[in-house]
Amino acid sequence: MSEWIAFRFLELIPKSYLGEAVAFLFFDTPKVLLLLTLVVFIVTFLQTFVNPTRVRDALSKRRPGLGNALASLFGIITPFCSCSAVPLFLGFLRAGVPLGVTFSFLVATPMVNEIALGMLFAMFGWKIALLYAGTGVAIACTSGLILGRLHMERYLENWVQGALTAPALGEVEEEQSTLPARFDLAVQGVKEIVGKVWPCILAGIAVGALIHGYVPERFMASLLGKNHWYSVPLAVLIGVPLYSNAAGVMPIVEALLGKGAALGSTLAFMMAVIGLSLPETIILSKVMRPRLIAMFVGVVATGILLVGYLFNAIL
Repeated sequence: MSEWIAFRFLELIPKSYLGEAVAFLFFDTPKVLLLLTLVVFIVTFLQTFVNPTRVRDALSKRRPGLGNALASLFGIITPFCSCSAVPLFLGFLRAGVPLGVTFSFLVATPMVNEIALGMLFAMFGWKIALLYAGTGVAIACTSGLILGRLHMERYLENWVQGALTAPALGEVEEEQSTLPARFDLAVQGVKEIVGKVWPCILAGIAVGALIHGYVPERFMASLLGKNHWYSVPLAVLIGVPLYSNAAGVMPIVEALLGKGAALGSTLAFMMAVIGLSLPETIILSKVMRPRLIAMFVGVVATGILLVGYLFNAIL
């Protein structure tokens, strides 16, 4: 259908820059939207069986290491972008969860969320999805452990430190949901999440279409190829100022790989976009002092760089 629209209905020339870009646009738009809808519905339905209050309490009682691992895994099943995860980050601190453990959640929830994994699996196969999940959890755990060992609580803003000394939050009653109610919640989740992110998806597909149609393969390979030492840090530097979610950046990842970019460099770009975005840093400046933000960004960026070089070396 995409080829019929591009080359017959619009009468564009096959193999031309514009023709290939338009065909990519009409092919990826329904594919990504349908895939995202399916993934969000399934994951939201499964999340109705998870009680966040119990998870929060479990994290507050675990020792460092195990708590970081559990927080990272919990981050995978929470559908938050880097910015919307900040309020839950504050809630964890308020509930007595250690700062290092909370940082592991803050890193994992945008970077290794279930939508990213579902779409990586559907587009590139289980091996890449599993490698991405494993390295992302490793970054989240290690970052939280390092920041926790440094005891950086004094670099939280004063109003946050005041909240930490307040009485713990009360329990939230767990509602018993019937199966139809859980399906209704899953449908509502699709409406909220897909309805919120579809502009980002279209923007990402448009950028991917431009890369697919107009950027020469040799040029992209020369920038983000595995044989260049600078390709991974360059990918991170390009990704940090951008802001998107996993679904929105996936078409760009697909286009970069199709143009010869190395897998490690491309995944480092993806991790930087959704895990170290500039808007997240601006929001964090309201709850953290500059030194703590710099430590957070530095530790996570170092982990992303190591993952990028590792993927380029082994794949």
